[in-house]
Amino acid sequence: MKEFKGFTKGMGIGGWLTNYKRFHVLSKDEMNILTIGDREHFNTYITEQDVKNIAQMGFDHIRLGFDQVVLQNEKGEYREENFRLIDNFVGWCEKYSVNVVLNLHKAIGSYCDVETDRELLLDDKLQERFIEFWLYFEERYCQKPDVVFELLNEVKDVDPALWNNLFVRTINALRKKNQNRKIIVGAINWNDPNNLKDLTVLDDENVIYTFHFYAPFEFTHQRGVLQHNTCLYNRDMPYPCEDIERYKDYRNTFGHKGVYDAFNKMDKEYIYHALKPAKDFIDANPDKILWCGEFGNIRHAKLEWRKAWFKDVISFLIENQIPYSVWNYLSTPNDGNRFSLVDDDERKILSDDLKNILLGEF
Repeated sequence: MKEFKGFTKGMGIGGWLTNYKRFHVLSKDEMNILTIGDREHFNTYITEQDVKNIAQMGFDHIRLGFDQVVLQNEKGEYREENFRLIDNFVGWCEKYSVNVVLNLHKAIGSYCDVETDRELLLDDKLQERFIEFWLYFEERYCQKPDVVFELLNEVKDVDPALWNNLFVRTINALRKKNQNRKIIVGAINWNDPNNLKDLTVLDDENVIYTFHFYAPFEFTHQRGVLQHNTCLYNRDMPYPCEDIERYKDYRNTFGHKGVYDAFNKMDKEYIYHALKPAKDFIDANPDKILWCGEFGNIRHAKLEWRKAWFKDVISFLIENQIPYSVWNYLSTPNDGNRFSLVDDDERKILSDDLKNILLGEF
């Protein structure tokens, strides 16, 4: 597989310009409103010190998530004051020699965790606006050749042809402006590695393919409040789990009939099995770059469990020469699934052991 130079071990930042509040409790009209509280949050939550902190930990890139409504109002006008936040962020990354992935986390009409009135992949006007949005990014960052564009985070479980069509059109439009911009695309079904096979693979050396990993979900999202089943079941689950039968009722709650048929426990063997589609994609496309752009586990799980899971996932990624970005640096109180890796106050990594594991130093 080709090398993704400068993007070997990264850290994701959510909770700043995306996931700054949870839309489940708002009306669909209110989802598009930015309040004075939102603006105060944008201006204070992430600073230059955070970029310096991530760089000093040893990560070589940052995946920055943002929402389209943060940068563009309902009339299609760009919010210059919020774009300047990204300008400043890119400048901080340059100062501390950290590379950047700019990730559209929630597009208008495509929220990975909330239903919207209009669907991006079924709405021609929203698709044109999506393409124009990325063309504006190219215009704005044309002097920043090392900034990478990630077109959209976690497309839902839809007909893959719909997403393939839109991202190919978007890339074609961007290529008229810049042949060399590195562009990242993932598969449907929330970037599930099993759906990598459904992606249109382009004859373009500057397109990078990505997947996310949260298996087993009942471990990584245990007692999470945003998903029905984890909230309903409300149970801790260790990792590794030596006695899966003990959690049979939990698995049934998730509808995972047959998923564990080949396993009587959840451990490294299970992780490697779940990640096999990523290796299959590499084997089928040896001249392409595959990047694991997001993986993590919930903050309130025991740290020893979290470290063990990260170690097994990262072992697979390193063995298969897959670059990666862990999720997530810091989580807001609004983030119902807190995956943060630093403490809330001093923003220090939760333990040196965890840092070493995240960097693959074990």
